[in-house]
Formats: sequence, structure tokens, C-alpha cells
Amino acid sequence: MSLTKILLIDDDASLLRLLSIRLTAAGYAVETANSGRQALGKMPVCQPHLIITDLRMEGMDGMALFDEVHTRYPSLPVIILTAHGTIPDAVAATRKGVFSYLTKPFDSKQLLDNISAAQRHSGQSQNDDVISDDQTWRRGIITASPVMDELLKQAWRVAQADVSVLIQSESGTGKELLAQAIHAAGPRAEEPFVAINCAAIPEALLESELFGHRKGSFTGADRNHTGLFETANGGTLFLDEIGDMPLEFQAKLLRVLQEGEVRPVGTTQPVPVDVRIISATHTDLEAATETRGFREDLYYRLNVVMLELPVLASRCEDIPLLANHFLSQLQQRSSNCIARSFSREAMELLMAAPWPGNIRQLLNVVEQVAVLTTSPLISASLVQKALRGKTKEVLPLGEAQSQFERDYLVQIMQMTRGNVCQAARLAQRNRTDFYKLLHRHQLEPALFRHS
Repeated sequence: MSLTKILLIDDDASLLRLLSIRLTAAGYAVETANSGRQALGKMPVCQPHLIITDLRMEGMDGMALFDEVHTRYPSLPVIILTAHGTIPDAVAATRKGVFSYLTKPFDSKQLLDNISAAQRHSGQSQNDDVISDDQTWRRGIITASPVMDELLKQAWRVAQADVSVLIQSESGTGKELLAQAIHAAGPRAEEPFVAINCAAIPEALLESELFGHRKGSFTGADRNHTGLFETANGGTLFLDEIGDMPLEFQAKLLRVLQEGEVRPVGTTQPVPVDVRIISATHTDLEAATETRGFREDLYYRLNVVMLELPVLASRCEDIPLLANHFLSQLQQRSSNCIARSFSREAMELLMAAPWPGNIRQLLNVVEQVAVLTTSPLISASLVQKALRGKTKEVLPLGEAQSQFERDYLVQIMQMTRGNVCQAARLAQRNRTDFYKLLHRHQLEPALFRHS
């Protein structure tokens, strides 16, 4: 049974040590940081379940830290401690989403009660062991990205609620895989998962495909046809590219979702259906409702919870995993595939590419170079040719803006698993300068070697 992980932040070393001892004695796994910046550097690695931070600190204060955390990890509860508490501060903090606000001095029981309440509120005490120990529901998703890990935690919690989900992300990011994971994590896991691409079905056939038809209902209907709603009964229906669904048909879909029954073409007899709807789109449906390209009432029916998959370029630590996974699949499918691995230079090109086509484009590139290679080791020149020159240099830190310099360092240290020499080379900095940058942001290489 895994322990709840707490990240404790305070610039008072003695109080930090005292609180750490108390929380460890209470059965929690505690990681400490003496500043907001150090905490942000540690978070992708230690992945805490809860944050406890002092309000008044040099540099980044507790509320500024909360704003950063809430943007990146919206479901992560934050408790703020302060010796300077006022009612207006507490009201402002809780309105922004801080879980609780404790004024020093406080007793240990009060803090532990707040921690327990935060666990119950976020579902951690009941759910985290399942999330961390049973990974079968997400086995189709290859990732080591903290951003993806946070998204998958949200997906798991959403799956337990059995509500409609809208996945709004760019093409090629793996929306159907996420939908399958949500289905596998929820109470309908043993029932059918049925997927349809709404953009691939002609408007004239969409009603028959989804709702079914009876024999003789139209020319060519020589037998009864069971629609996908009935096929998915008890399980999940995945409506991909829902944004391309014809406006006229959207009203019919809304009626089915409201009434829980379909009427196959050619009959007036309704058929009850019980399905969970997961829909996906690469378009901005909220903007489409404003231009009346998508029904607003249907949008809110589908969008009980929205999840957004990150683009591949923002999770480049996953590129080696995905590329090697795709190459392994090719080896299993074809005995003629002689490719066994990528050269270091080839992998660096893959990791530095912009990937406008996301994971689907990466799969295409891997398949292309695996077919064309004449040696077991795939060369950089083959990758360069497959990318058609669409590569970019790893961004020099001197050109990076100061507000994401820390994020850049965290990402590159994750990519290299704490190898400072390799990270410095990728960042186009000598090792001494790179160590200075790490020190400036209070990032310790050892933290990434054991992640």
C-alpha cells in the first residue's frame, strides 16, 4: 500500500524540519523544498499527492506557487500556512482554489485533520493505491511524462464517475487510446467499447449507422441493422471528430442522450439504450457554438468533463519510448525488418522535431526509416530525410525567456535522466555553465537519476 506523498515548502529551515518529522511520524512520505522555485523543480519527479506551503517566502510566495501548481496540476490540493493570516487573505485564497488556509501557530491535529480532508476531497485515500498499482487500464498508453501522468490521474477519477467526457486535442495525439483507457478504468469495463468517426460517415448514413434501421425502411435495406448505440449498450460509445457531425443530425443525437432511447430508421418503436458517451474533436467546440456551427445544448451535454491531451512536442521525454515501441511492433510483424535501434544522433533528431502530426506522424517516420535502413542501427540521415527537413535545434538557453528557463531545465534533465554532460550538450552549454543554471533554479541532478 503506497504512502500519501506530501511536498512541504517553507523557507524557515527549523520549521520545515519539525513539520517533516511530524508528518513522517503520522505515516506520510514527505519531500521538502525551501522555496517555491525549488518546489516546482521537484514536482515533476516526486509527483506529490498534496502540497503544504508557507505563504510569505522570499522570491515566489505561497500564492504565486499555488497559481503555478493550479495551472499545471488542477486536481492537486494545496494547503497554505502563514503567520500573517488575515480574513481577506483567507477568502482570496479559498476563492482561487486553495484547499485550506491555516494560521500559525496551529496544532498538529488541526493540520492532520486538514490533510485527511484534502485526501477525501480529491479521492486519494480510496483511489491512489489503485491508480499506482493497477496499470492495466492504461496499458495502451506509452508515457513517462509528468504532464501525461497528471492527465491520466484525472482520467481515472473521471472514469469512476461514469459521466460524459469530451477529449479536445490536436489530431494524432491518441484520443481514442485515452477513451479506451477511461472505458477500461470505469464500471463499464466488461461491456462493449464501440468507436465511430463521425467525419467518415456520410450524413445520409449516419442515422442508420448510429440508431440502426429496419428491413425495407429505404432502398437497399434488405435486412435489419443494429445501430452502434444498441451495439454499445451497457458500455461506451466513442464519437470521434464530433465537431464534424452535421448540424441537422446534432438535434437527433441530443434527443437520444436526453431520453436514453433510439428509434431505428423505419420504426416508431423506441429501443432503450444505456451507454456512456466519450466524444473527441480537434476543433474548438466552444468557439463553434458561438458561430452556431455546433449546438450549445449538445456541447454542454457532451462536455461534463473536458480532458486535453498534450501535443507530442511538449512531451519529448516520451519520444524515445514511443519510437522504440513502434520499432518493436514492426519487428514482431515483419521478419524482414532488420532495424533494431536508433543511433544517438537519430534519436536526438526525433526528440528535437516539432511533430505537427503528433504521435501519428512519429509512427509514420519510424515505419519509413525501418523500411529504408540497410543496417540494424537507424542513422540520423535517414531520420533527417523522413522528417523532410522539419527539424529544429534544441533551444539554447540563452535565447529562452526567463519565465520558462526552469521548465526547460526540468524537461531536459528528465530526458537525460540526470546526465549533466548529455543535458549540457543538448542545451548547447558547457558543463560549468549548465551546473550554474541548475544551481540558480535549485535543481539537483541526483533527483532526476532516481526518477
